[in-house]
Amino acid sequence: MDNLNTAIILAGGKSSRMGFDKQFLVINEKRLILDIAKKLKKHFKEIIIVTNKKEYYKDLGYKVVEDEIKGMGPLAGISVGLKNSSSLYAYIIACDMPVLDDNYIKYIKAMVNKDIKDKKESHIYISILNDKIQLFHGAYKKKLGYEMKDYILNSNRKSIISFFERNNKNVYYVKEDEFKNNKFNENMFTNLNTREELDSYKKEIYSYGCG
Repeated sequence: MDNLNTAIILAGGKSSRMGFDKQFLVINEKRLILDIAKKLKKHFKEIIIVTNKKEYYKDLGYKVVEDEIKGMGPLAGISVGLKNSSSLYAYIIACDMPVLDDNYIKYIKAMVNKDIKDKKESHIYISILNDKIQLFHGAYKKKLGYEMKDYILNSNRKSIISFFERNNKNVYYVKEDEFKNNKFNENMFTNLNTREELDSYKKEIYSYGCG
């Protein structure tokens, strides 16, 4: 089993603030989730899309899975994605996060590989930026998928943070100094929740000549 050769894209959620299903977001005439998957393919052999609309991903060459437990948010999506991963760890991202940082992905992969070699690996590798825990653009251990499902079924709290705090999970945090010293792109944690955020992001990329 590879250490970290799977990426999981969460395409669920109600998208109530956007007004339409965010897995159908289009930027620069490209469907965002498929653009994300294409970029991730440079780093990961396996791409898993977790969605409630499997029929829209036929014949694209990606593994597509549905939530086992409906209506339980990203924790349920991460759970089923991890359970279907062929790697020891998987890199987690959401379908409304248009920015990737190749160097950050390489950094996380190298850290996971080194920690496994040194027999001191963590369950989760994520960042803290501007005093906020960033739950996406992180590596999660495959076995957590089964534990997350049990947690959802047996707990009133459904958040990702409550899961790994309550279950005493070993989390490695890429702290702010480490993040900035490596000059990683802070914009990778941007997610598009509203039409205003979408319009603002489009204007920004056009102003930099990316349109």
